[in-house]
Order: sequence, then structure tokens, then C-alpha cells
Amino acid sequence: MNFDDPHDTAPAAAPVITVSALNQAVARLLERTFPLQWISGEVSNFTRAASGHWYFTLKDDGAQVRAVMFRGRAQYAGFVPREGDKVEVRALVTLYGARGDYQINVEAIRRAGVGSLFEAFQRLKEKLDAAGLFHPDRKRALPMFARTVGIVTSPQAAALRDVLTALQRRAPHVQVILYPTPVQGQLAAQKIAAAIDTASLRGECDVLIVCRGGGSIEDLWSFNDEEVAYAVANCRMPVISGVGHETDFTICDFASDLRAATPTAAAELAVTPRADWMASLRADVIDLRRAMRRALNDAEQTLDMHSRRLLNPTAQIGQQRHKLRAFATTMTHANRAPLAQARHQLDRLSGRLSARKPDVSASRSVLASLQHRATTSMARQLHQKRDALAALSSQLELLNPQRTLERGYAIVTDSKGAILRTPAQLQPRSSINVRLAEGSAEVGIDSVQPTL
Repeated sequence: MNFDDPHDTAPAAAPVITVSALNQAVARLLERTFPLQWISGEVSNFTRAASGHWYFTLKDDGAQVRAVMFRGRAQYAGFVPREGDKVEVRALVTLYGARGDYQINVEAIRRAGVGSLFEAFQRLKEKLDAAGLFHPDRKRALPMFARTVGIVTSPQAAALRDVLTALQRRAPHVQVILYPTPVQGQLAAQKIAAAIDTASLRGECDVLIVCRGGGSIEDLWSFNDEEVAYAVANCRMPVISGVGHETDFTICDFASDLRAATPTAAAELAVTPRADWMASLRADVIDLRRAMRRALNDAEQTLDMHSRRLLNPTAQIGQQRHKLRAFATTMTHANRAPLAQARHQLDRLSGRLSARKPDVSASRSVLASLQHRATTSMARQLHQKRDALAALSSQLELLNPQRTLERGYAIVTDSKGAILRTPAQLQPRSSINVRLAEGSAEVGIDSVQPTL
């Protein structure tokens, strides 16, 4: 191959990487390919470094793998594994780049078999929770001042000494009743439940403490029993669970009315210190004295008030008159402001009306002149009409038939009322009606003389 030939079409050489880059790439590939998972095995070559990290080998009958658990995770392990311990680890598969060694980074560790116990714990917890044993409404409040405290635990347990010491220190006056029972081993759960039932049946104590010291999940397993849970839930008095250490949780804790982090904490929660009792009593005495003094003062004031109200009629009338004046004054003040406001508004509106009101004085003068002219004209016309009426009345009077009749004339009509003017209208042996000035007469005709 000619390295100087520009027409050479051979493929370019693959890039060269370092060992560190190769190990980093392999580590990333392993971490992406194998997620966190549980791995079981036996501990071998365990070493705790000065830094707090744990280094060991996890092996079985056919293979082994190096493991590391860093201090941040190891401090929450709950126990320190020993050579030959059967464990289960939750780990991430990776590569230690400095040496190129394949290893696992442990996130969590537990004793072998704890996983199945934990699953059983979860199943029982879900079952009892669904049955309502853990519901907050079932929880009872502890008595404010317990006089007798019951303890369910082993007489040989260190937890009993811790509880008694705390009770003696805080409330030496409190009576303690022990309901002894084994807290570990075969049939321990049934005996714990029986001790709780005995305490409930006797009803000798105000509050019951169920406790034992810390230990592994196997050591505390007697308190993860369904029979114990129902015994706690059905107990007549409130139950405080003080099983294990602060990080330990059992079914008994969830079923109890109150969970304490330790047995000592359970004792502290169960009783009120004697000093608090005395302080409460002193406070009650002070409150009682104050209440009595306040009641007496109120009674005296009530008596004075009733005495002042026992007045004669004149005084009562005077009081009522005074109240009436006060009410009148109040009403006057109450009406004054609205009235003043109304007056102000009326003045303002009057001003606006005056500003917009037209000047009718000239129109009124013209109207008066027109009225005078109309009155004069109407009077003149009325006088003229009266004169004309008088003239017409005189003329009409001259033509009045009655006046003619009064001068001796008469009106002649036939039987039908038609006026007769000529002799030709008359017939012999007929009758005519003659109307005179006063009255009328019916006249018979013997003969008719024709007009000459």
C-alpha cells in the first residue's frame, strides 16, 4: 500500500483506545445490561477498611464474585456479616477500572431467608390492614394520669429492667403489674397473645406495655403474628408497643394504639411524671380558687344589680323618661343628617331648575294684553248680540199670534187642525174649532156665505 498515493481507497485504520477507556466502556455496558437485583451466596474474605467500606467475596458451590459495600450503604445494614454467613445482597454489576476486575456494588444486605420472612410480613400486614386492624379510628388515646401500668414481656429481658427504671424515675407512685411471657422461640407468639388476653380480662391496669429488646428479624418474629395482632387490637385498655429498636417495625406496632421507638420510650409515654402530676394539681388548685372567687364576685355583682333595680315607681318613671329623652335625642340626631342632606340636595336641584327655568315675564305681559283685548272684544260682541236679540225679540213679539188674538181676532181650524182661511173651506153642518185669546170653542156651521 502506498501511503503517499491520494487515489488509494483502502479503509482508514480503526481508532486506538486506552485500557482505561476500554474498562470504562465495559463498566457502562455491564451497568446498563444488569440492573439492580438480589444475589444470594456465602460471605468469604470479609474485610472492613479504615474508610468504613466493606470488601468481601460472595460465593456458592460453583463460583464466586468480588463484592464491595461502601460506607454510606454499610451503616444502614443492621448487622456486620461474618465469615461463612449466608446472605442476600442487592447489587449492581460493574467493573473496577483500576484493575479490570469484574465485581458487584452492594446496595443492601440481609441474612439469607430474611427475604421470605419480609414477604410473609408484608402479606400479613396487608391482610390485617384490609381487615381494619390498623385504621386510625381504632386508636385510643392514652390516659392522662395512669395509676397502674401492665407490662407484657419476659422477666429475664433487659427491656423489663429498662421499663422499670424509667417508671421508677418518672412516676414512683405508679403500680406495675407484670404479665410474664417468653418473647422468643417456639410458641412464643401464642404465649404473648395469651398474656395480653389475660391483662385485658383482668382489667387491672390503665395502660398495657408490650415490649422486648432489639434483635434480628428472626428474633422479633414472634411479634409478627396474627394472633398477637388481634390480641392487641381487642385489648380493653390502650396498648403501647415498644418492640426492638427505633428502626424495627413489627405487626404488633401497627396494631397497637401507640408505637414507641424503644421499651424505655414506651415507659415514658405510658406515665406522666410525678412532677407533672403535682404541677397539674397545683394548677388545678389555683384554677379552682380563681373560679370560686370569680363566682363569688359575679354573685355579689348580680346582687348589687338586682338591688339597684328595686326602685319605686317614681324613680322607674324617671328612668323611663330619661330613656325616652335619650331615644328622642338619638332619633333627632339620626334624622338630622338625612334631613340636612335632603335639604342640600333640594337647594342644589332648585338652583339647577332656576338656571334652566325660562323667563316668562314678557310672555305673561303679552298674555295679559291679549286677555284684555279678548275680554273687551267679547264684551262688545256680547253687547251687540244682546241688542240684536232685543230687536229680534221685539219683531217676534209683533208677530206673536197670541197678541193678535188678544186684539179680538181668532184662529179657525177644521176638525183635523188645518187653518181655515176662506169660506170655500167650510161646509155646512160641520164643526170648526175657534181658538180665542183665552181658550177655544167648537162651533157648528149652519150655512156658509160665499165671498162677494
